[in-house]
Amino acid sequence: MLKRILWLLVAFPAAALLIALAVSNRHAVRLVLDPFRPETPVLSLVLPFYAYLFGALLAGVLLGGAATWLSQSRWRRTARIRAGEARRWQAEADRLMRERDAEVSSRAKALAAPEKRNAA
Repeated sequence: MLKRILWLLVAFPAAALLIALAVSNRHAVRLVLDPFRPETPVLSLVLPFYAYLFGALLAGVLLGGAATWLSQSRWRRTARIRAGEARRWQAEADRLMRERDAEVSSRAKALAAPEKRNAA
């Protein structure tokens, strides 16, 4: 519950700030993607300024997430190896329990079975 309240206390001001930023930066801005002739660009993009800001924010989040994911690959590999080892040990324990149960039941049957006597 505290985590949710804290998230709301951060999310609402951040949303209000982003909305205010978008409203105040509505004017169109040209992004020129032609470094050789910027006065007559072949490739350019005209968007509101807040679109560039949100795009930069989105790119930062995606790049940060990718960097974190790549930096944790060692731990994911270790977890994958340990999970395989745990499955092998569990299979071995199950096999040994089945063998033990089979041996116990065969001994119990041998003790419970009456011996036949010859009346000679």
